[in-house]
Amino acid sequence: MEIDLILDARASADELAELGVLAEELGFSGIWVSSLLDGRDPFANMSVLARATSRIAMGPIAVNPWDMHPVRISAGLHTLNELCEGRARIVIGGGGEALASLGLKPERRVRAVKECVEIIRTASLGKRFDYAGELYQASGYGLGWLESAAPRVFVGANMEQMLRMSGRVADGIMLSDLPVRLAEQATSTARSAAADAGRDPAELWFSSFTAWHVYPDERQARNEAKRWLLLRGLFRPWVLQEFLEQADIDLIMDNQAAFVSAFVAGSHVIENIPDGLADTLVDNLTLTATPESLHGLSEELARYKAAGLASISLRLYEEPAEAMRLLAAKVLPALA
Repeated sequence: MEIDLILDARASADELAELGVLAEELGFSGIWVSSLLDGRDPFANMSVLARATSRIAMGPIAVNPWDMHPVRISAGLHTLNELCEGRARIVIGGGGEALASLGLKPERRVRAVKECVEIIRTASLGKRFDYAGELYQASGYGLGWLESAAPRVFVGANMEQMLRMSGRVADGIMLSDLPVRLAEQATSTARSAAADAGRDPAELWFSSFTAWHVYPDERQARNEAKRWLLLRGLFRPWVLQEFLEQADIDLIMDNQAAFVSAFVAGSHVIENIPDGLADTLVDNLTLTATPESLHGLSEELARYKAAGLASISLRLYEEPAEAMRLLAAKVLPALA
């Protein structure tokens, strides 16, 4: 199983390039940058990285077809793909809750993502075409300047309808914050849909967005993980029931505002949530440890590999260069 790295969307182009060169030297397979409202534009921001490296794959996650039209997503992706000579890729998603701050209320998410994927993949052929979807249209669209191999187009999916659609039309799927058993179910669902559509299920690529919090100081690692719990797809009872009793699930769902407040304040203390419960969330929704306890995380990653994932995509936080060196020395060899 390969390891991709997810870097901070607020890093500068030069910082991304420096980290990407190191990642390439250490043997990682790819760099992802989130597309966030308060981050730099991911396509432009990876242009220096594209020129500074020669092997490593790169692309943005998860771009959505509401704050950017599929035709503009296609142009950005194919431009990045030209700059890195065919190493670009992308994850298309259904749009996060941040869209509400733009006054956007995404509807028919599965249909919208499907049409976005279809437009991008058809554009990769380099010929003009007309697209008449239910939500998006493009008349006479084409990119006659294309020369590089087509970029791979993945979908961010966890739920059944999005998984099945992705299995039918996308090159692969990036899951997010799922325990191993649910990840295995998701890969099975998507592969079944691919087979039903006459595609080879074995050609589908799977990864999972997973938070990596490993530092010499265990308290630093755990406190950082707790500060970011809000972004771990936390308020999904169908996930929480994998490892929590119903009373704890109810407590979490009743205190969603407390997780928001802790995140905004940059605090690891979540009001009304016992510290032990927060630790349980960290243990089941993140990869958190010290260098001395990495063996357990390597075993967890091996279980994801056995569940059918070709890659794990690790979100790095503080000290990303040190995290890369530790992963390269202690984890990459165990997954080879």
